[in-house]
Formats: sequence, structure tokens, C-alpha cells
Amino acid sequence: MWRRGEKVLEIESGTNCILDGFNGKLYLNPLVEEIASAEELHEEVERQLNADFADRLSPADTTDGHNVEVFANVNRVADAVKAIEYGAEGVGLMRTEFLFLESGKTPTEDEQYEVYRDMAKALNGAPLTIRTLDIGGDKQVPHLDLPKEDNSFLGIRGIRLCFARPDLFLPQLRAVYRAAKEVNVRIMFPMISTVEDVEQVLEITEKVRAELNAPKIEIGIMVEVPSAVLLAEHLAKLVDFFSIGTNDLTQYTLAMDRVHPQLAKQADALNPAVLRMVDLTVKAATKEGKWVAVCGGAASDTKGASILVGLGVKELSVTVPTIPTIKAHFRKTSLTDLQALAQKALACRTAAEVRAL
Repeated sequence: MWRRGEKVLEIESGTNCILDGFNGKLYLNPLVEEIASAEELHEEVERQLNADFADRLSPADTTDGHNVEVFANVNRVADAVKAIEYGAEGVGLMRTEFLFLESGKTPTEDEQYEVYRDMAKALNGAPLTIRTLDIGGDKQVPHLDLPKEDNSFLGIRGIRLCFARPDLFLPQLRAVYRAAKEVNVRIMFPMISTVEDVEQVLEITEKVRAELNAPKIEIGIMVEVPSAVLLAEHLAKLVDFFSIGTNDLTQYTLAMDRVHPQLAKQADALNPAVLRMVDLTVKAATKEGKWVAVCGGAASDTKGASILVGLGVKELSVTVPTIPTIKAHFRKTSLTDLQALAQKALACRTAAEVRAL
């Protein structure tokens, strides 16, 4: 017997359970043979993880010679060190908001510069992709005293907050470009929804760069809302790369709060509607000679990663512990097969049909 939702809160303390982390199910009072089966599966998974880890530094080349770039999502310098240890080829998402969330105060320009510099140095020359402050929605910072909004996911978040609070945005940009004088960094901006957003951010960014006499670096935007997808052909002319945030893109495409306890399971990034959004984005970027990364949760899942690469995504930025597994997965398949799989997925009607592939 397995339980869902709030029913898990009714389980008595000390109840014997099996937690199926693959499918998100909790089984109560399992039989002896079920426990034995679960333990056997656990040992098998452990052996496979150890084998993947042993080969973690090898490139993620498919059987027909296509290289998949596997990067890491990180918050801290220690995460970057671990990412390299686990075989990452760089950092595809550095969440700068955690500098604000964890310290209980707004970090100064100097403090941010030191973190970005040290994190990039830990990568030994590999690129560090710094996402500017993405506050709002489910990430609130009490000490910033931001006004309460009825629907924070549709309010002042991401780049909108940066525009509204230059006292936060400009020091961060200065810190990034100061670091760029010493290390390999690129920058990307969250929650872009219009061409005007990009034009404004590029004007501000170039002014800061020129004032510091800093080198030009790659500039990208997050593709997280449907309007950015539909405008992707125009946006691709303005920036160097796209990074798709599949968590938010799923949320906004399906109009489902991704942290809602009853809806979160349905907010599946493998829904064909979301995959078609990815497909449109990649095609628009490719037409302009630009590349596409994915830094959302779908990239850390082998099923999702397979379809994303099949659709033409160049770079996957994943959670650090999954790096060896994702890299090992691609060494066992061909790009031709992944492309065929992606086309089948696009033709599906539901996320369940996609996962059944």
C-alpha cells in the first residue's frame, strides 16, 4: 500500500516503509520479500553509481561521436569544487540569489566579486555562468523588504526586480565584470519576457562594462516564459545563448504552480506542450547561429536529458550528484537514436506517453 499527498502525515511514527525515489511513492508495511527486493535493487543502483563515478572524467560522447556538454548547477564555491570533482565541464547556472538568501544581508560589490572570482578559479578555466539575481516567486528575501504581492510568480521577479532595484543590480553587474578581468565567466538574465527587456539589460550592462574597461563576455538569457519562446527568433539576434529553465517554463506553459502540493506532480517538464516550447526555442536559436542550454530539472533526469539532446540542446546543466550518471547515459546511445526519440516525444499527447517511450 502506498500513500499520496497529505495522507503521509497520518502515518504513525515507527511504521516500516519503503520509499521509491524513482517514482515518488512511499510503501507502508512491506512484506519480507518486498523488503528483500528493494534492498537488492538498492545494491544494484549503488553498483551502477560507483561504476559511473569511476568514469566521470571521460567526455559524454555518444556512440556516433556527438559530444554532450555536461555542466553543473551550483550555489557556493564549495559546490563548484565538487562539480569539477564529479566531472562537470563547467557551471551552467550559478544561482546568485543564494548570496542574499543565506547571509541575511545584501552582499556588497566586493563580497560578490570575491565569490565569483573564487568560484571561477575553482573551475580551473572552465566557464562559470552567472545568473543575475532571481528573487521573487518562491524565493523571497526578508531583509530586502519587498512589497507583498498577491501573485508573486507573475509579479516583480527576476529581471523585473533588477530593473526596479538598481541598488541591487548595478553592484552585481560591476562584480561580474570585475571578475571577468581575471577569470572565465559568462552572464545570463532571468525571467526575460520581451524584446524590450533584452534591449534595456544590454544597454545597462554595456555601460557598466565600459566604465570598468572590462572585456566583453558571453551574454545569455533564460527562456522561462512562453513569450520568450515565441519571440526567440528576435531575441537570438541580440544575445549569445539561451538557457532554458524547464521548471519555470513548465509552470508558465501549463499554468500550474510548480510548488503546489496537489499540482506539482502534474507540472511535468516532459509534457509535450513544454517539449514543443523547447523545440521552437532550439530552432530559433539555431537559425541565428546561437546555442541552447538547459539548466532546469529535466536536464538532471536521463529521460528528459535524452529528449533535450535529441531536440538539439547543446549543454545540460545538472545537479552535481547526477553528473556521472548523465554522462554515462549518453555514452551508451547514439545521437541518431536520441533525435528519433525526440521526434516521437513531440508527437505524443501526454507526459505519460512521453515517459512510456
